Amino acid sequence: MSSPGPTKEQPAKPEIVSYDPATGAEIGRVPNLNQAEVAAAVERARAAHANWRRLSFYKRAGYIWRAREIILAELDQLAELISREAGKPALEAISLDLSPSLDLMQYFARNSEKMLRPEKLNIGLFGLMGRSSRVEYQSLGVIGIIAPWNFPWGIPSGEVVMALMAGNTVVLKPSELTPLTGVKLGEIFARAGLPENVLQIVTGDGATGAALIEAGVDKIMFTGSVATGRKVAAAAGERLIPVVLELGGKNPMVVLEDAHLETAAEAAVWGAFANSGQACASVERCYVHESIIDKFTELVVAKTRKIRQAAGTSPESDVGAMSSENQLAIVDDHVSDAVAHGAKARTGGHRNSKLDGWFYEPTVLTGVDQSMKVMRAETFGPVLPIMPFCTEEEAIRLANDSSLGLTANVYTSDIGRGKRVARQIEAGTVMINEVIYTHGIAQTPWGGVKNSGFGRTHGKLGLLEMVSPRHIHINRAGFMPDLWWFGYTKTAGKMFRGLARRFATGSVLETTLVLPQMIKRFLEKKQ
Repeated sequence: MSSPGPTKEQPAKPEIVSYDPATGAEIGRVPNLNQAEVAAAVERARAAHANWRRLSFYKRAGYIWRAREIILAELDQLAELISREAGKPALEAISLDLSPSLDLMQYFARNSEKMLRPEKLNIGLFGLMGRSSRVEYQSLGVIGIIAPWNFPWGIPSGEVVMALMAGNTVVLKPSELTPLTGVKLGEIFARAGLPENVLQIVTGDGATGAALIEAGVDKIMFTGSVATGRKVAAAAGERLIPVVLELGGKNPMVVLEDAHLETAAEAAVWGAFANSGQACASVERCYVHESIIDKFTELVVAKTRKIRQAAGTSPESDVGAMSSENQLAIVDDHVSDAVAHGAKARTGGHRNSKLDGWFYEPTVLTGVDQSMKVMRAETFGPVLPIMPFCTEEEAIRLANDSSLGLTANVYTSDIGRGKRVARQIEAGTVMINEVIYTHGIAQTPWGGVKNSGFGRTHGKLGLLEMVSPRHIHINRAGFMPDLWWFGYTKTAGKMFRGLARRFATGSVLETTLVLPQMIKRFLEKKQ
């Protein structure tokens, strides 16, 4: 089965074809929109923003609730579409894409107004001088979302909901591998009665995504590779467009010697192989204490061999197809490199020849070291390399030995120890006795450090990415001239020095010592 899309010999086509990665069959086609068409969509969104931002939170939430009802009514049909486009089991589409998005919808529909309520600031001693300050949150305008193919519903739907609840309009560009899922998201909101042009879907390839930035949106939300993320950031930087980048991870799992082995092994298997390992939070490196590694590995191998691999639409499927032939080739390269340098494939190690599509066997590797590709570059496939460590300090060093820092996992029966280790790991999220799914908890922030990107989605921090803070400062003694205005006399100089030594301490008692100088300055200004 050949990879879809144009080659150097084939110019870009006016349509994008969606293929089923499990069979190679065509599912459908969408337009490959050009720069002018994307720019027109952004202009329509900008015009729609004028009215949308004026709606109350209650009215905005009404559209979210109605869309949520449609999703629930059509849950199985949506799961099948996601499964056919992304290759994952339909049940996994429900558990990892649809269910988290349903929870996120209710959470932000209920709580956005409270989270974006104006905040009064404590300005210290300035408050005693008749001053007050507050922060109000304003919508940004048009949010551009460039979505990934691995969670084609779960990731963009959450960003859409947060952007809409914050008063923005949205132009969403779904991945060219999963365009029909993005189109379906737009259709559902339209059926929910969302005003025209408040959410628009622009389908196409990488040039369409570039056009979205060139059209001058007010913020870009991008999820994808580090290489593409750099291009997005550079293009946005030329236009001073703020961005939120989630660029993947090389996520370590640290299994300490006091961990519950049966549970830790099962977590490692699911954490590595769910969604065929194509999750930004997948377990990509597993470090296990040397005293338990043999038993742990035996458990992992036994559990991996029980995994059923089939087309995602099959009820017998635990692990489905990979989303593209290109990604399968990367996985095969990493595994082949590891084996060539001394690693051993305890399970899998090859493309699944019994199935027609882009299937790679769930693979457990031992005998790996930090120099191998599989331990350094993001594999993004169903591969679990296991490596021993001797001390807690070594485990932390190994976990941090990566240019990426999205998530990490620590397994231990001692929560206090787990917290101590977690605080030393360089990652945006560190889970103790948990893997992968905090992205599905709407209340928690999501994002990474180092080359995993910057900015956050989800939770209050994610909602704040969708607004511009406006500081309002009030001087209720506006009838009086400020004592630090011109001119700069000797009396002013003495008061300024007193303020630096006394007022700037933040102490009321200290400030009283400079009151005589302030009175002299006031009388001077009155003359």
